[in-house]
Amino acid sequence: MNRLTQLLPSRKDYVGFRSNWRHDLIAGITVGIVALPLALAFGITTGAGAGAGLVTAIFAGLIAAIFGGSNYQVSGPTGAMTVVLVPIVSKYGVASLAPLGAIAGTIVLLMGILKAGAVINRVPWPVMEGFTLGIALVIALQQLPTALAVQAVKGRGTVGTAWHTILSAIDLGLNWKALLIVAVTLLIKFTYPKLALKFRVKVHIPASFLAILISTLLVLLFNLETPLVGDLPKNIFNIKGPSFGGIGVNDLLIAAIEIALLAAIESLLSARVADQMAHIHEEELRYKPNRELVGQGLASILASIFGGMPATGAIARTGVNIRSGAKTRFAAIVHALFLLSVVLVLGPVISRIPTAALAGVLLGTSYRIASPANLREALRTTKLDAGILILTAAIVLFVDLIWGIAVGTAIYFIFKKLEVRKRPK
Repeated sequence: MNRLTQLLPSRKDYVGFRSNWRHDLIAGITVGIVALPLALAFGITTGAGAGAGLVTAIFAGLIAAIFGGSNYQVSGPTGAMTVVLVPIVSKYGVASLAPLGAIAGTIVLLMGILKAGAVINRVPWPVMEGFTLGIALVIALQQLPTALAVQAVKGRGTVGTAWHTILSAIDLGLNWKALLIVAVTLLIKFTYPKLALKFRVKVHIPASFLAILISTLLVLLFNLETPLVGDLPKNIFNIKGPSFGGIGVNDLLIAAIEIALLAAIESLLSARVADQMAHIHEEELRYKPNRELVGQGLASILASIFGGMPATGAIARTGVNIRSGAKTRFAAIVHALFLLSVVLVLGPVISRIPTAALAGVLLGTSYRIASPANLREALRTTKLDAGILILTAAIVLFVDLIWGIAVGTAIYFIFKKLEVRKRPK
């Protein structure tokens, strides 16, 4: 098998499809229901709009499923990518996403062709844990303007912006209706799974989907004045021309490299976790890191060109896919096609969803990503691992994602090398 063939789709991708297609179909629809509110929320949070989030979930989800290196990975807009894109869109406008996504996707594609997947996979565990924690905190802070139904007030970094936004909301008078919707959404998101388990509910309904549905009904029934998603563009699959939104060449390349590194790292992490969750031990069935990079690169290029934004593998949605019984990558393909059918048929319904409910979903998602139980366990390991975790999270929160990974990794290996030297010979 030559080098190029290893990076392309093959019939082996669908081994077991004939006997398992029903499982894949159910898993694909389930993860599609979970992905719908997240795609809307991430699109709005980024500043590109709900339509952009859906376009990304559809195009990136489909392309990465076909061309990627994992049989379980579900791709689309993610919180980590949103963290990078928010300041870019704020500074250069939505028009900058198309060229940025195309260039960043091309870089990821080249990384796969040049076999950089193995190198990225060497990022230490405590760095990835700290990175995940930092991402969760940033996503939560980014939801404050939507949850408070006010415009974001720029400050120094994510934390500064969140603080100034809170002060502005207090000065203007808190929007209690929006806060009520956030509270209801969070209550349902965390309570329903426990109730479903207690009363042995046989029909699986994703908690996020149910929370969005009930919150939307509350707004409609009681005529609550709170911002809504609004009408989606009639043709959300418009090809975007090369508009750079006033971004300079240097800034463009730096931002594209940052997006590409994040897309590569998060996607490979998600694919690695997916194999662990699915208990994959056979070498032939394990994810192929370089092919995964090729698939993610193509996904970001096409999603951005068609009005979306750069995408990555999504750990949460991938986990839902596996827990719902997915056996082949056909499940991820179904997820994308399901979202497409929802957009084409239920656009007017989607427009009535309160944005505060989407903020509530992402706040709940942030809590799950941070995973306090896992965090407590992680902090009980070695002092080095715990210190690197906290340091990485702090840098991600107060400085930058890539700097968090770079500094955390460098310090980790420096201390590991010093430990080896101190050991008695």
